[in-house]
Amino acid sequence: MEKWITRGVAMLVALGGCGLFWTFGMFAAVPAQQGRLTGLSGVEMQLIGIPLLVGLVVAWGALHLFALADRENNPRFYAATRIAMLLAAIAAAGVGANWSLARVVG
Repeated sequence: MEKWITRGVAMLVALGGCGLFWTFGMFAAVPAQQGRLTGLSGVEMQLIGIPLLVGLVVAWGALHLFALADRENNPRFYAATRIAMLLAAIAAAGVGANWSLARVVG
């Protein structure tokens, strides 16, 4: 029972990390589209950097919680969880970028 509680909390933490990656994609899309990622102002760097760094930390914490529940007893499920979290983070950033570009262009 406690493993399911740990997995549930880890899933909530992972969803929070995906939300931060979505925010990163949302703020990084317009400067990337305009080709000015190397010439960002300090505020733009904070808007892009903070969700990315905090998202990485939150995702790392979620992986540690998943490891507590599954690394020893079910290593294949843990490996699949890591891959799924990576794909979810990439997809969340892509969806955030798409959302932002749809509102800027449209």
